Amino acid sequence: MSVEARWQQELETPSEGFFAAFAERIAGPGGLRDALREAVKTIIPRIDWEAYQPHVPHGLLGLRAVLRLREFLDERSFLRAMAIQLHMAAHEGRRSDQAVAQVLGAKGSGQWRNLEAFIVARKPGLAFAEAQGFDLPTAEDFRRLARLCDLDMANVGHKAVLCDDLADLHERLERPRATGRRLFGLAAWLAATTEDTFWARRAAKRLVGSETIVAWGESTLTEAACQAQVRDICDQGLVTLLDRFTDLLKQGQGGADTLATLTLAAAEKQLDARRDLEGKTAWTFAYLAHLARTRPTDPRIWCQAAALVNLFPTGETEERPQPAKIAAASPEALREAVLDIEPLIAMGQAQGLTRADQTRAALAALAEAATRNDPTFNHAHQVIAVAAAADLLPHLPGQAQEALMVALAKNLANSQGSGDLGRLADKHLKA
Repeated sequence: MSVEARWQQELETPSEGFFAAFAERIAGPGGLRDALREAVKTIIPRIDWEAYQPHVPHGLLGLRAVLRLREFLDERSFLRAMAIQLHMAAHEGRRSDQAVAQVLGAKGSGQWRNLEAFIVARKPGLAFAEAQGFDLPTAEDFRRLARLCDLDMANVGHKAVLCDDLADLHERLERPRATGRRLFGLAAWLAATTEDTFWARRAAKRLVGSETIVAWGESTLTEAACQAQVRDICDQGLVTLLDRFTDLLKQGQGGADTLATLTLAAAEKQLDARRDLEGKTAWTFAYLAHLARTRPTDPRIWCQAAALVNLFPTGETEERPQPAKIAAASPEALREAVLDIEPLIAMGQAQGLTRADQTRAALAALAEAATRNDPTFNHAHQVIAVAAAADLLPHLPGQAQEALMVALAKNLANSQGSGDLGRLADKHLKA
């Protein structure tokens, strides 16, 4: 059996030989790119997406996250992360063989008017089939699809994030045709599932008669002004929060300041998160990173983000974990604190590195720690959160950067799972 055939077999029916087949397939020029293309093309029609609803499995989102973090990792850590992330995606719940055959045999005409009609009518199967009729989905096609999901916060905003991330994954795979159609089809399928526009409709009522546009601008709020808004986002009920938040946007607050305050609030929520909510709470960073990349001007989208952050529990101030005092911070010590499940020390290390203008080194240490963790244990939330931080940091002022890094360190230290899968992958990747 050829190397390509062995890899294809492992993707269709994963076995104990998965990592060996992966290591063989990525050898040689273009091997990794082709292995990833084949994996995405094979896995998408086989996952039982319907069975997961209203949730979404994170295997493919995790793939994009690992590729985003490649610049922060050495080659061995990157390949380990990619191997175990592919292993997770390949083991997500499968459709029956008959259902897979039906999906693979469905192909529409590739017309936008039909695709939009199927999304509006909530017919995900037909939306997927119509997307297969597109010759080569473009970045603009993915953006157009994402705009149809902007005000839909079903499953806490997964639709718009997934459209954005799959578009990025397509670009990182160098825009393959067949794989691109599968990615576009998945995004269309999810867009056509049951919608939830509750927060957008609540915000719209408060914006009646207003022509508010959220321009990006520069971050100009003082620390005190930011903290006042954080208290509203974290402490108020939804009605009061939306009243005050829409007033700020109508008064002209820009996207950069709004992103900073939302990130500060999300970081506080992360510090307050119980261990069983670490991963779910960290999703707010993924949604905020999506806003940082797309810079929406519609105030309803920013109001949704505020409502999302507000959704998670706020703890008592005196019970909130505080960073340990660190004599000398280092990336190595940060990584080890995370792996040793010492959240307060990890927080102190992240804080020290950020204050020493070594934020990138701190992020690299967190990315490395995430590659040691089996993503199946936490639905790939660790790599997704670290990738979100990589997207967010360039858009944030200093105080928000520090808060994000401290919260992320606590999140990773508190959500460590088994490293056995990574060690198994390493044995096959040594050569």
